[in-house]
Amino acid sequence: MNVRFFRLLYYRIPNILKLLLLVLIAMPFFGYLIYLIEPETFPSLADGIWWALVTGATVGYGDYVPATLIGRLLAAFLILSGGGLIAFYIASLSTTVIKREKKSQEGKLAFHGAGHYVFIGFNERTRQLVHLIIEHYYNKKIVIIDRTLNNLSYTKLPVHYIKGNATEDAILHMANIKAASCVFVAADNQKSDYDSDTHTILTTIAIRGNNPDVPIVSEILSKKQIDNAARAGATTIIRSNDFMSSLFFHELDPEVQATPFEDVYHLLTQQKFVHRAVPPSLTGRTYTEAVTFFLGKEILVIGIVREKDYILHPETTYILEEKDTLICLSKRQQ
Repeated sequence: MNVRFFRLLYYRIPNILKLLLLVLIAMPFFGYLIYLIEPETFPSLADGIWWALVTGATVGYGDYVPATLIGRLLAAFLILSGGGLIAFYIASLSTTVIKREKKSQEGKLAFHGAGHYVFIGFNERTRQLVHLIIEHYYNKKIVIIDRTLNNLSYTKLPVHYIKGNATEDAILHMANIKAASCVFVAADNQKSDYDSDTHTILTTIAIRGNNPDVPIVSEILSKKQIDNAARAGATTIIRSNDFMSSLFFHELDPEVQATPFEDVYHLLTQQKFVHRAVPPSLTGRTYTEAVTFFLGKEILVIGIVREKDYILHPETTYILEEKDTLICLSKRQQ
């Protein structure tokens, strides 16, 4: 039983560790032999092991040299056997590192970190989102899951890439979805709106099944699928088409002398939206008093949410209620 156990354990050990184990056994063995053969030249066992390691690695410092014929024969055997063993170990180590790097670029390595962002689908929009996160949260770990990319080098983007279909549990487990802090599911613009939304909803269901608590931001293209995305477990639903249509409509307004796209872009990159409950001291007070109060904290109040109704830029005399939520803008921390 014990022999079988050790045999199974040996076969499960990676080859690189097997080679290292042989080196760690061979060098002390040769060091012990030279210590027995020439105790005057090698006064301690540690000196013998040091000589064996230096000789086997073909470095040859010359601080210890066998003086007898038997010692020199042992040194020759060590160079032929142990030297080849160390060289083979170093070559295997280099090959292992190269293979691991190749697997990483091809998206075949699992991610073992925690508290990371997971992005489903890679496109130019995702790339820009990664750059924004790196710019504002440089220490945040990012995992990208995509089934269309052949490879994604870490030198191009400091992310961990996993190739596969995010609707499959095995792929989500590779991304360590249970330890993720947030997941973003991007729409596939190469598909029709219906097919893209169907895949987004299926992906959202798979993610929610593996992590019931993680926030999921899902991008939906069709209004008809918004409720289904919410039922699937999406925490936030991004309606890209609605947003872009509204933005285009604003751009086409002949009476508006502004650049709404640039304004919104810089607003979202330099500021962040924050929802704040109405403080007890402001209950029954006016909207103007709330604006003045939060300006002292470098927070700009731009509207109110009351029973799911959004009231942006209300009248200055608008009275705040206890259950209201204030929509605020706050500076991003650099």
